[in-house]
Amino acid sequence: MGLGKLMLRATLGGYFFAHGMQKLTGWFGGHGPAGTGEFFEQVGLRPGRENALLAGAAEAAGGSLLALGFLTPAAVSLLTGVMANAIRHVHWEKGLWGTEGGVEYPVVILGALAALADSGPGRLSLDEELGIGLRGPIVTLVAMGAGAAGAVYLAEHGETLFSARDADEALSRSAERAGAAS
Repeated sequence: MGLGKLMLRATLGGYFFAHGMQKLTGWFGGHGPAGTGEFFEQVGLRPGRENALLAGAAEAAGGSLLALGFLTPAAVSLLTGVMANAIRHVHWEKGLWGTEGGVEYPVVILGALAALADSGPGRLSLDEELGIGLRGPIVTLVAMGAGAAGAVYLAEHGETLFSARDADEALSRSAERAGAAS
């Protein structure tokens, strides 16, 4: 079970890392935060740029962790969150099959993530090397549930959360300027 799981983790993790870097930097033919942010705005993820940065960070970090087989439940949680929002905002309305842009591919990815969370990353992993034995059905449900819940929460409340942060930063800058002027 070592080589097969290593190949699965490296493939999924590598592609997720690359997708994340497309969003974060524009590497690998991506559109960077601005272009991805515009797309996110169109599909209802607002503010688009901030959501693009979060999705990119989750994909790059989750993909890296998954490929290494390190903190596998955390990787599964991050990547489940990204897939949940992809299904919800892009694929759901297009039906079941990938040929129509539907949910088929993201659901297959979620199945593979569930299998890795349930059975563990395999013997050729950092989790195994370090004795991190978090796996099983409860770990799978918690990791995937937390990822999906976090994604839905950010999609529903992101605009409010980011506007509150922006207001706090503006207030802080205003106070700094007032202090410098006196």
